[in-house]
Amino acid sequence: MTALLEACDLAKTYDTGGLPVVALNGVDLTVRRGEFVAVMGPSGCGKSTLLNLVAGLDRPSAGAVWFEGERIDQLSETALARLRRRRLGFVFQFFNLLPTLSAEANVELPLLLTGTSRREARRTARGLLADLGIGDKGRSAPSRLSGGQQQRVALARALANQPDLVVGDEPTGNLDSGSAREVLGLLREAHGRGQTLLLATHDARVAAAADRVVTLRDGRVFDDRTLGAARPVTLPFDPEPL
Repeated sequence: MTALLEACDLAKTYDTGGLPVVALNGVDLTVRRGEFVAVMGPSGCGKSTLLNLVAGLDRPSAGAVWFEGERIDQLSETALARLRRRRLGFVFQFFNLLPTLSAEANVELPLLLTGTSRREARRTARGLLADLGIGDKGRSAPSRLSGGQQQRVALARALANQPDLVVGDEPTGNLDSGSAREVLGLLREAHGRGQTLLLATHDARVAAAADRVVTLRDGRVFDDRTLGAARPVTLPFDPEPL
């Protein structure tokens, strides 16, 4: 597999009232096309920061991010938006659904922005919502949905354009066990179609489905292991409960 995403010596420091807080410190990460990589680690270790940087949602303090051979951390905001719209899907930890649009319209939006016809966008959106067990919620506003239902809408939106890379920040974190299985099943299907997945998670079931588990600690890569087909995941810390 060829490299789709590369992060080289990535660092991020935030200024909080004059006090520097180091979120990432010299992280190297390569994600190959078609790979499923889970990023794990205790809260505050830098997982969300890493995802935001590689998806172009934030700029690193140092280091570089390459997407299929193109350096993206120095792209303009317009170019980054175009890349995200066409080639990246992001599942946010706190959903980021547009409150004035229905669930169905939230999923349709990325399709319409890339020129898909409204009829095809609606067909795709309805199919994804049905696959996630919320086909009857398509006309509901996000405010009328539970947290778990909103997360499933967010996942459907991220998958709608069949992007090259799906980046997810705790995609099962707000779901009960049954819903988490449905979401994981859809992620596995996306991976089976050749989509590349990079997911930050505390859920050992998500990690067990991955090709690799990268563990962060204190803003650095603590462990990076490839999982065998039938090999159980061994975690260097206790995962937080769902």
